[in-house]
Amino acid sequence: MQKLYPEIKANKTYHIDVGDNQQLYVEESGDFDGIPVVYLHGGPGAGCESVHRRYFDPEKYRIITYDQRGCGRSEPHASLENNNLLALINDLEVIRLKLNVEQWVVMGGSWGATLALAYAEAHSDKVLGIILRGVFLGRKADIDWLYFDGTRKIFPDYWHEFIRLIPPGERDNLLSAYYSRLTGEDELARMAAAKAWSMWEGKTATLEPNPAVVEQMVAPHVALSMALISAHYFVNQCFLEENQLLDNAFKLEGIPGIIVHGRYDMLCPLENAWSLQSKWPGCELHVIRDAGHSTTEAGIIDGLVRATKEMHQELSHDCTDSTSN
Repeated sequence: MQKLYPEIKANKTYHIDVGDNQQLYVEESGDFDGIPVVYLHGGPGAGCESVHRRYFDPEKYRIITYDQRGCGRSEPHASLENNNLLALINDLEVIRLKLNVEQWVVMGGSWGATLALAYAEAHSDKVLGIILRGVFLGRKADIDWLYFDGTRKIFPDYWHEFIRLIPPGERDNLLSAYYSRLTGEDELARMAAAKAWSMWEGKTATLEPNPAVVEQMVAPHVALSMALISAHYFVNQCFLEENQLLDNAFKLEGIPGIIVHGRYDMLCPLENAWSLQSKWPGCELHVIRDAGHSTTEAGIIDGLVRATKEMHQELSHDCTDSTSN
């Protein structure tokens, strides 16, 4: 069983101006001469954490992590202004150029997987490889699974807690009901909605109950951006055409890909990863038999660390072959 690499500190930190009055917080760690990799956090609305550096061998990778618009230490916090998928894709290009990266590996989980796919399909020539975890495809069916008629069947007790905040007359459209509260003027109502939203996701993310995951997600700073930005994206269908990521998966041909997905992922069902693999020639799917959705689970950690090792080996081999030719 592979474990996380030891804790390391960031070599450099930046606030990068990407326009639209947005300043993104960016960190670099590892070996500056290593293979560049950018890690895309989930949510939408979460943020990068020090643990995200630890999936990569710091002697082999140049590790770039950052907080997306409105998230973490990016400014302004919890901002919805000019916050959409195209803007996030463009932000990655600003970061890449600012850091003088020609090509990089893109790694992301959950919403981070959505963004990774959208970016790679738009800029395939800039992508060396892709590592995904807990694939979320941003389709209506994926959103409905979370907030209408999927996950609730597995966790009816947690669902009862989630909907309790919303009057019965508004429960036929929970996304709209939550969004109106999260964007309203009543600060107490906003925070109550943010906490309930984040608690629902935190409690359903792991195969075994993990209070630490829930505690982290309901912390006010995280909960507000997580709930508000997630609701914003979901009421706008993630700013994607229906089935866009699968329909455009042919653009990933020739890019090595590894998907790590928990068999018992109740937020992003395994069918998502299975469907993507069928559209993406050469992509590997590693099903973790004893895991749900969360990166805190031992099987997911093992799968991701193995994936970064495998990706480095494949890319290094390609470089050797091209040099010898």
